[in-house]
Amino acid sequence: MNAVLAKVRGTMKISDLQSGFQILARLPLANSQQAAIEINAFLDSLLHTPPDGEVYLQLLEQTRISLCFIGEELSRRYVNKPLPLGDPEAAPFKQVVALWLKAARAYSHCAQLQPNDGGSTAAERLALILHRCIYYTGMAIGEHHRARQELPVGVWLNLHGYYASAEEWGVATVPVADSLDSLGRSSHCTAAYVSLLLADLASPYTLSVRDLGLTRRWLCTWSPLVSLHPVLAQQSLPQSVLDLRRDCGLRTANECLEGDNSRRLDTSRLATQINQLMRQLRHRISPAQLGLGEDCTSGHCYQLLKRLRERWCTLRAARKFPRHHASGIARMATGFAAIHYHISGKGFTQPGDSSIYSRREFERLFAFRHSLDPTQLLEVHQVQLGFGLDNWEVLDQSASGFRLLRSSVGRKVELGQLLSICPHDGNTHLLAQVVWMVQEQGGSLVAGVVALPGKPRAVAARPLAPESESSAPYSRAFILPAVFAIGAEQTLVLPLGWYRPERVLEVYADAPMRVKLQSRVDGGADFERASFVIV
Repeated sequence: MNAVLAKVRGTMKISDLQSGFQILARLPLANSQQAAIEINAFLDSLLHTPPDGEVYLQLLEQTRISLCFIGEELSRRYVNKPLPLGDPEAAPFKQVVALWLKAARAYSHCAQLQPNDGGSTAAERLALILHRCIYYTGMAIGEHHRARQELPVGVWLNLHGYYASAEEWGVATVPVADSLDSLGRSSHCTAAYVSLLLADLASPYTLSVRDLGLTRRWLCTWSPLVSLHPVLAQQSLPQSVLDLRRDCGLRTANECLEGDNSRRLDTSRLATQINQLMRQLRHRISPAQLGLGEDCTSGHCYQLLKRLRERWCTLRAARKFPRHHASGIARMATGFAAIHYHISGKGFTQPGDSSIYSRREFERLFAFRHSLDPTQLLEVHQVQLGFGLDNWEVLDQSASGFRLLRSSVGRKVELGQLLSICPHDGNTHLLAQVVWMVQEQGGSLVAGVVALPGKPRAVAARPLAPESESSAPYSRAFILPAVFAIGAEQTLVLPLGWYRPERVLEVYADAPMRVKLQSRVDGGADFERASFVIV
């Protein structure tokens, strides 16, 4: 579909507002795919046969709501999807990014056609155009973050260029009306630019889509609190500095050369704001009352603010353990069934007398009943079809995890997913979790995984009455022992949705035992980890 859109050319000449408004009014918004094609053709027409500068600008402003609606509808097909994206997900992603970049290019084109009449009106018009260029380029960057895709070459340089133009022409802080702001607030070029720098500094590939949305929403409110300044000679620098000549966001100060193209951020007012919000959350003031939103809990907001403060107020991405170079091949398994098999070294069977088979297992037993050896135990997973391992190249590692690369075809991976990993320098599988991942331009996956503390033991678990009958089948689970050196208590790793405070389970290791769940330690896309006591 992206190739099709690339070939679309404007076949109509839009010379006045009325004809342009009529085309936009006829967009089939109920069919986002067709609407994207038509609004793409509309933008192409403006680029190839531009109308008068003032008409051009008003038509572009009129497209804003439709563009955002179409982009959000199409994004449902690829946001929160496991990686790598398949063709059904990749096509709408490329389509949406192409629309954002084309909108930025149209505004840039429109700037060249504006009358140079001087005065405040011209400055306001130029500020609005550059704000939109920054906004739509930022939307393309944000779309890559949401889809966990590597940014294309040059996108940051384009963004820096738009901001540098706003600085050069003295309109970087000229207020700009924003029709997309639900509260009717104005913005300016510096605020829009700073919000993108801070969003990138927040390690967006580690954040869930929900947390990404919250972060971007909060930044719309808080970015005016952050100021951007040139780097002066002999000035003490913060941890991270911006170089307008580099195709990236904020980087450590020793990576950036001092000069006219270097900038530093002052986040002191933002730090005060975040600290105040955290204090109010601790005093049980609701997130809605604090303007943080009605779709998040106090605990969730507090933890996210704590994480963002660590990055924004020190202007660096936090790292608990230093990385060091490593090389080799790590073998990885995903899914409870495969992980349980590789940790236990054998197929999963119902413990004791609870030999309950799934429908698939029963059908397989029935179909191949004449070829089964009656002297052997009925273990339908003896061959373990589908429990193969994916090979990942180890790029580097730390005391808590690994940075891995997979260039070959393999199973899809999801942020927060549980997995088992057999390190390049070991022979046993550890439990681990995906904490960030990016799909590179060529299709390879780069992922960061963190090992869960302790050597895992594969067990079976089931809930006890009154929540279910005592004859309920066991499910796969894992026990992680206490690691006193790092203050980690013993925990149970359970399927997602199993945890409830004080819930009693029967866990079968060498023999059955009853345990009571205590607190939820952490969890992810397909699991929960909880502390427990034996009862």
